[in-house]
Amino acid sequence: MDHYRNLPDAAIDEAGVIASVFVKSGVTGFTDACRYVHEMPYGYNSNRDDLLILFKEGKGSCTTKHAVIATLAEELSLPIRKSIGIYAMTEDIVTGTQPILDYYGLPYIPMVHCFLIGENYRVDLTEGNFNGKNKPMDRFLYTREVAANISAKDEYLLYRNALKDHILSREELKGVDIKLVLQAREEGIKLLRSKV
Repeated sequence: MDHYRNLPDAAIDEAGVIASVFVKSGVTGFTDACRYVHEMPYGYNSNRDDLLILFKEGKGSCTTKHAVIATLAEELSLPIRKSIGIYAMTEDIVTGTQPILDYYGLPYIPMVHCFLIGENYRVDLTEGNFNGKNKPMDRFLYTREVAANISAKDEYLLYRNALKDHILSREELKGVDIKLVLQAREEGIKLLRSKV
């Protein structure tokens, strides 16, 4: 992944809801807003569909951090968008995954991670945060550009469709029932939450 300093910069005016919040916080440039969000503690929010929850709770996950910055980019007409990637979660990525893999008989758990994309870059504003992962996410089984503040329901539907249409056809997962993967995913989410 690239560093957020590689993103195009722009002055923030009160052009939108998110821009106004940053201006009121004394943040006047896009790159400074990226730094501000990156330095916020990593944590799961009580309502990820609330675009302002990051500011209300003073913490955020990959979902909420990238939703805020992608929305700010839209407000400032910057060519930066949010993307979802599905990665292969294994023991080397999240300590404690192997017992889940053994129980479900899977080589990995397909899990969702969000990041920013632009012309020639991919930026993860949670990289280096205490997010439960042992290393940065830079390899994905599937990626797709999404709305900046994609709802939890729509993200889940995208995940299920990606499993069905792209991931479960991979050689190492042929014949695996989608229900089994969804159950393993729930265990993977619990594991990740326990690491934060």
